[in-house]
Amino acid sequence: MAFALVSKQSNAQVQSDDRIKISGIVKDGKTGNAVASASITAVTTVRREGADPDTLSNISITDPDGKFVITAPRGIRTIIQISAVGFGLEEIPVTILNDLSAYELGEINLTTEASSLATVVVTARKPLMTVGVDRRIFNADAAITSKGGNAVDLMRQIPSLSVDVNGGVSLRNSSPQIFVNGRPTILTLEQIPSDDIDRVEVITNPSAKYDAGSTGGIINIILKKNRKGGLNGVATLGAGTPSLFNGGLSLNYRKNKVNLFASGNYNQSGGIARGEAYRENKRNGQTTDFFNQQTDRERLRKFSSVRFGMDYDFNDFNSISISQGFVRGAFENDEVQQQQYFAANGQPTQTGQRFSTDDFSFNRANTQLNYRRTYTKPEKEWTADVTFNTGTNGGNGDIRNFFYNMEGQLISTPNTVINDATGSGTQVTIQTDYVNPLSENSKLEFGARSYHNFSKDKLDVFSLQSGNMSKLPLSNNYSFREMVNAVYGNYSNKIGKLGYQAGVRIEQSSFDGELIDSSRKFGYDYPSKGNNLLNAFFPSLYLTYSVKEGSDIQVNFSRRIRRPNFWQINPYVDITDPLNIRKGNPELRPEFTNSFELNFNRTYSTGNVLVSSYFRNNTEDITMFSDTLTTAEYEALGNAAIDPNAILNTFVNADRTNRMGLELTWQQRIGNNFDFTPNFNAQYRDVKANVRGINLSNTGFNWSTKLMMNYKINQPDAKFFNNFSFQLSGEYESPRVMPQGKTKEQYYMDFAIRKDFLKNNAGTLTFNVNDVFNSRRFGSITDTENFYQDSYRRWNVRTVRLTFSYRFGRQDLDLFKRREGGDRNGGGETGEG
Repeated sequence: MAFALVSKQSNAQVQSDDRIKISGIVKDGKTGNAVASASITAVTTVRREGADPDTLSNISITDPDGKFVITAPRGIRTIIQISAVGFGLEEIPVTILNDLSAYELGEINLTTEASSLATVVVTARKPLMTVGVDRRIFNADAAITSKGGNAVDLMRQIPSLSVDVNGGVSLRNSSPQIFVNGRPTILTLEQIPSDDIDRVEVITNPSAKYDAGSTGGIINIILKKNRKGGLNGVATLGAGTPSLFNGGLSLNYRKNKVNLFASGNYNQSGGIARGEAYRENKRNGQTTDFFNQQTDRERLRKFSSVRFGMDYDFNDFNSISISQGFVRGAFENDEVQQQQYFAANGQPTQTGQRFSTDDFSFNRANTQLNYRRTYTKPEKEWTADVTFNTGTNGGNGDIRNFFYNMEGQLISTPNTVINDATGSGTQVTIQTDYVNPLSENSKLEFGARSYHNFSKDKLDVFSLQSGNMSKLPLSNNYSFREMVNAVYGNYSNKIGKLGYQAGVRIEQSSFDGELIDSSRKFGYDYPSKGNNLLNAFFPSLYLTYSVKEGSDIQVNFSRRIRRPNFWQINPYVDITDPLNIRKGNPELRPEFTNSFELNFNRTYSTGNVLVSSYFRNNTEDITMFSDTLTTAEYEALGNAAIDPNAILNTFVNADRTNRMGLELTWQQRIGNNFDFTPNFNAQYRDVKANVRGINLSNTGFNWSTKLMMNYKINQPDAKFFNNFSFQLSGEYESPRVMPQGKTKEQYYMDFAIRKDFLKNNAGTLTFNVNDVFNSRRFGSITDTENFYQDSYRRWNVRTVRLTFSYRFGRQDLDLFKRREGGDRNGGGETGEG
């Protein structure tokens, strides 16, 4: 059904009980094909004696089948306006005086009207953000600064989200669960081209319908799927610096019951990123020695992807979709690290150099089969689908270490560490969902889901010194099996102005890992053998009160679980940085979260304001713990060229972490050409933890702000300057407390210019600069009894890119029609995409 329902202005009081649902199907009057993403507006003028008239309007967008549902006041004349790119504006007056709970408009046929295309584009253009009942929906095409990049670049532009130096996304300083088309994915965000994304749904506090493992919320990436009639497509080509190149082609053909789609993309990026660290080692509170470290890492990343599939409509109520995707990636990394060591009095003692190379590649495949059953009753639906992800990976690398005295002579024989890795993984998700509106206001939802994840990887690590090779304990030959089975139920209804939704989800989960060479097993099982059954129940409750038309207050609660991932519980030691090594903790336990939110949403004719206050109580919070290596740990690593004073980073369960925050998101349009969207988030964190007798409790306040501004020139008489768009976005994050220190401030700015041209604006040229001031980096300060460290690192550097896109299409093309005695009737280019 329509994914957005937004009230545009609300000076008049209209009770929700006095409104009626109006539904229909929008089709192309020439081809009979459904028109997806058409803009539906219900405009009502309320006149009262002695007062100025008030204008109310709702907006909805048709789904891929051209269907929509919108509400309007009962007994008042309402104009239903339908517009879509390439079609003329259709207006239907509606006045309903009886007691019907719903009204069906039936099929609405649009007429092609190329002369009005420029006007229709403005009318039907999606906003940056749409606020739904339980989510915020962000239009990917509105973020032109991410054009030609990947999903990481797009996430940086979305209010409420932050991206760290490694490309990891956080939502209100917590890690959300990433879905693609509503299902788990084996891909990382860096492996998804931004040009393939239609929209991003951000759910801050998911209901029982969604995975209980989404403690930090859910980010659902919806990929593009064109369902326009005839043959349509978009071709894209871009290049930039450093070492940037991207290209793509997407095609779609729809005729009657069949919709075929295919796309291919290539994306390449590079650059040299610098990191620095300053360390003081201490004993009994006194500095024993210190050092500086500088790292330059050159990275070249190449991604290619192909995706194709088919939708088939058996009839008006039954349809099936199948899609297949392939992704391949290759990484080349070269790193040079300079080290300077000093005694406690500041005198230099030695220097070091570390050279490392790393080549890694992977192949991923995704198969998805979906069945959808709709009914004559609006919004009633049953879906069932199977998602199958599989992949392989492999790579090799070497690390060479050299240490010199102050005269420049080698202190010892250089040491080389060689590694070779292979792996494979498979994910299977089977899910079914059923939605049944029992009445005008009540609705029942229930479903089931089974998720299985299998992985097997092998890493061999050898030390080469003086011509002798020995296998190191860093080698890791492991396999694991992860499984989550779930059922859920939701019931929603309304009492006057108060709407409510209550639900519960029941999940059973297990993780079985094994270090094959040592036969060591690790993992968890919840609930374990029937114990702790309450840990399998995850309730949720939403209460929404309509203050007046366009103004809502919502209170919600949910209980979630965060299960430790493989790298957090695998006891493998990562020595990528010899002074900051990492190791998993097999004794980790899942953490549980009780999440509360209070939201106020106000929508008016030129904008929207969303204010959210939230509280999260995390028990047994999974957090990072750092300490210097013990003598036993150092000796166990063998001849791996690890510094005796290296920091060992691992994961522990804190007693609890409480987060309290306030978030404000404001969308404002000024005139027809300018809009801006600021976002502000303030949070207070209280951590209580005690590890090995060390008190890690910490409290602190942090805040962040993000701003996106857009300006578009609409001057048809100025042929060159017309259809120029400018976008500026930036973010600032203040320092944030950690159990043993704090993160440092972060800030960046992105800029883009877009020009639409050619017939019907079929061509688009985009110039963007990401990280204008080359300032995006992650830094932290860790202060313990044994050491003090101040460091920062980067993953990407400033990029400059130019991208050209061309949209094309023919609505009257019939690939399956046979020639019968002559040429077919031709059709012209529409310039649509």
